[in-house]
Amino acid sequence: MLIRESLPADLPSIFRIINAAAEAYRGVLPTDVWHEPYMPMDALLAEIRQGVAFWIAEDDGSMVGAMGIQDKGAVALIRHAYVAPTAQRKGVGAGLLRHIERLTDKPILIGTWAAASWAIEFYRRNGFAIVADKKREGLLRAYWSIPERQIEASIVLADKRWMNTQHSQREGDE
Repeated sequence: MLIRESLPADLPSIFRIINAAAEAYRGVLPTDVWHEPYMPMDALLAEIRQGVAFWIAEDDGSMVGAMGIQDKGAVALIRHAYVAPTAQRKGVGAGLLRHIERLTDKPILIGTWAAASWAIEFYRRNGFAIVADKKREGLLRAYWSIPERQIEASIVLADKRWMNTQHSQREGDE
């Protein structure tokens, strides 16, 4: 598997992978947040304009996964992490995640739908922890530009760096 930074020519394949993999959300997400396609092309382009840099995984020259990273100052966000349905459970997502983790020394946060148990479990298996609910809403408002309804239906996971900074801050407060 080859992991590389995306090129403008990769955009149609990224779009296809995101929307094919997001079919897993159909019937799981509240009906008022599901739309067709899950991520329209103009929304994907807006994310890129707002600083989401995509990395892609290729297997035998075919794109099998895409994952974005967005620098938000104090933290980096994992954004729009999707693996083609035919390539899931083969290490593609973990490979992309490990690659992106090496791109930054900032704490990493991930927002996902609270109902996406498979995504939450994936991130937990890969060293991320669910952020306490009392901090979740503040983080979603501070670092993401998402509708109120999505804030209500989402959770945040964090890497060890973020969790350690929170632990250090709590000790400093005592």
